[in-house]
Amino acid sequence: MKQLLTITLFLLWGKLALAGHITGGEMYYTYVGMSNGQYQYNVTLKLYKRCNISTAFPDPAIISVFAKMDQSRVGDFYVPMTRSENINLTNVNPCISNPPLVCFDIAYYSFTLLLPGSPMGYTLSSQVNFRINGMNNLTAGYSGIGATYTAEIPGTTAPATGIQNNSARFTGTDLVLVCTGDNFSYSFAATDPDGDQLYYRFCAAYRSTSQGGSAPPPEPPPYTSIPYNTPAYSESQPMGAGITLNSNSGLLQGIAPAAGQYVVTVCVEETRRGTVIATQRKDIQINVADCSITSAVLKPEYLLCDTSQTIFLFNESGSSGIQSSIWEVRDANNTLLYPFNGDTLQYRVADTGTYRVKLVINRNLSCADSTQTIVRVYPGFKGEFGFTGGCLQRPTSFSDSTRSVYGVPNSWTWDFGEGTVTNDISTLQNPVYSYPQTGPKTARLFVTDTRGCRDTIEKLLDVTQGPLLTLGFRDTLICINDPLVLQANGTGQFTWSPALNISDIHSPTPAVNPTVNTTFYVDLNDGGCTNRDSVTVRVIRFVSLQVSDTSICQGDTTRLQIISDGLQYTWSPSAQLIGPSVKNPLVISPLPTLFTVIATVGSCSATGSFTVTPVPYPLANAGPDQLACYNSPVQLNGQTDGSSWNWSPARLLDDPTSLQPIALSPRSTSFVFSAFDTRGCPKAGTDTVLVTWMPRLQIRAGNDTAVVTGQPLQLLASGGLRYNWSPAFALSAVDIANPVAIFNAASAGLQYQVTGFDSAGCAASATIMIRVYQTAPTVFVPTAFTPNNDGRNDRLRPLGAGISLINYFSIYNRWGEQVFSTRQNGMGWDGNKNGLPQPTGTYVWQVSATDYRGRPYFQKGIFTLIR
Repeated sequence: MKQLLTITLFLLWGKLALAGHITGGEMYYTYVGMSNGQYQYNVTLKLYKRCNISTAFPDPAIISVFAKMDQSRVGDFYVPMTRSENINLTNVNPCISNPPLVCFDIAYYSFTLLLPGSPMGYTLSSQVNFRINGMNNLTAGYSGIGATYTAEIPGTTAPATGIQNNSARFTGTDLVLVCTGDNFSYSFAATDPDGDQLYYRFCAAYRSTSQGGSAPPPEPPPYTSIPYNTPAYSESQPMGAGITLNSNSGLLQGIAPAAGQYVVTVCVEETRRGTVIATQRKDIQINVADCSITSAVLKPEYLLCDTSQTIFLFNESGSSGIQSSIWEVRDANNTLLYPFNGDTLQYRVADTGTYRVKLVINRNLSCADSTQTIVRVYPGFKGEFGFTGGCLQRPTSFSDSTRSVYGVPNSWTWDFGEGTVTNDISTLQNPVYSYPQTGPKTARLFVTDTRGCRDTIEKLLDVTQGPLLTLGFRDTLICINDPLVLQANGTGQFTWSPALNISDIHSPTPAVNPTVNTTFYVDLNDGGCTNRDSVTVRVIRFVSLQVSDTSICQGDTTRLQIISDGLQYTWSPSAQLIGPSVKNPLVISPLPTLFTVIATVGSCSATGSFTVTPVPYPLANAGPDQLACYNSPVQLNGQTDGSSWNWSPARLLDDPTSLQPIALSPRSTSFVFSAFDTRGCPKAGTDTVLVTWMPRLQIRAGNDTAVVTGQPLQLLASGGLRYNWSPAFALSAVDIANPVAIFNAASAGLQYQVTGFDSAGCAASATIMIRVYQTAPTVFVPTAFTPNNDGRNDRLRPLGAGISLINYFSIYNRWGEQVFSTRQNGMGWDGNKNGLPQPTGTYVWQVSATDYRGRPYFQKGIFTLIR
């Protein structure tokens, strides 16, 4: 019997090992009532997996129950899969380029749970041992990191009916298409059958408590967070700083980060009568795809609260489908101040206030969109704070000193940076906090004012066993017999040592008069909390000073250099100096000049003089700016009276040390010519030449097409300023962009080439192939195709000859279900519907079109799909 049990558990464990590569999970329950003196619940575990992943769901799943009072294990339940479903996004926005497949397989595990009453309640846990690989917001190179999903059942303490709870249940849709760089929203909304107040927040995703292929019962709480890729990502910023979660609605929104996978965990707290009774969690991996949405995307608001009054905005969407952008700037009275057509809006407002900016893209075109934003212009807002204290388990006082020129600071959110607790926060203007642990802390203040401006300030403080002790200086120099006042700041009793040549050992500012180098130590005692620091006083009998003649480049502002241990300096003549009382002043000297400096330490001093001689820069001439065709080499021409020279950037030149190098660059480039000599000016004379390489000519002749005899065909070239077509056969003209071609005989293919020229005379060409049919206007459709991705006959394409407009080309399967439709001539079907391959068989096509004479055309037929 024992041998049979061992084999059974081994087989079960092997099946549980298939629980890898789960992309999300959550757990919820409903309270049923009392049964034999115990509380009865219906519990459901919900696991997510992306479609087309071969790894199976675990079956059964293990759900463990732990008592919150002592984290003891109540039981492990092996729950078989109750049901599964597939959900996928079918109605994809046609204005999205390169849309990804949004599809999930979902498994449900439901069972009945009986529990005795408990004051603290219970934690329900289930784990899988592998998340999908390559998630962007986790530490690079992680491995063996699984997931733990939990739910909480409250106890009988607060309130007594808490144990009869029905958990909050997430109801937001998971069929969300997210494109990098575009606005998106993802709902983590939940419903609560008991009417409890719900509060949403980001929380840490849990890793599994075991590693490897198998997924045994999870260990008791608490659970360890996954390793976030800090500082860019964290449990409170799982998709970066630009993504926010509405604490009241559970709506995740913002501008999507770089393409990749991001694990996001949202906690919903159930609050009843002012007390949080339970927290439920949803852990999901959001796929940000490398797609783009043709849309108008602006941030909800922009703040000009520092010093600028210039509105500078651009569309956050990087879609290539944006063909036009129209901006409107309006004031608070809705008066139009500035209309603008272009990609980037730049407008300087005349006064402070709140402005509304509207962006419209592709007006009267396909994929038109618009959005609005608010711009708050209230310069002069600056968040700031200070603090005193920093002693372990004693009050540290924080004081807000935020400035606002046009508003009044009205809200403060403090995070004192104590990582070992969660209650290190405050909303007071000037809070007090006692740190429970020593070490460096990053205190953060988020402050707003009545004008809507906001700022975040961070400061580092070191929490020590002792009180905060600061010194005016730590190392200084005095002349022998000169007095010196030491400076210490802090709260408490000061004691200085050694007690030699010092006026008062208990004063924060005692006077000292040492005759030799001495280190004075200060101890600060604040109610038994102590700290120590020191000041070194070096004593000299004379001041050292070394000077030497020097040369500088004519016209330059140069810093004079001397070697001295003086503390104060006096320079002359002072008229040619910037900072005549500093050690190394700046000098402007058009002529040779003798400078004198006096270095002083208290009553000791030394004097020195030296000559500064200006020398002209070497001549450098890079020649006039040049214009060149794309990818064409250009010869530069430098002139100089120097003895050596070079050009930069060197990587774009054949010989950067030549006076006349050959330059080649993929874009317009400024080349800097630097000349040197040995006459005394150590710097280079420089000059710059701009070489403007014209952009690559993108000449387009139009798409290959088909016509019937006698049909006028309007050709249209683009990308240049002037054109030349060849051959001239059947064309109305050869030197315009849009000649008309009329053919009187059928042809299997006529190729025309158009050469286009830009403003610099640079040329490029393109071709178009025209098939001519001796027939009435017709849409040709093949009778079969083989969509096997071999590059031949992979798409079924309609080809219109003599057709000016296709109203629709639709394909239906044998049950009459539409599997494909297009309005584009030549656009083909790849044999898939919603990303799923369709089977071999006979299909029906229908086409409705308008020919070049304006007459309606309708036809239908059948074809065979062969796999």
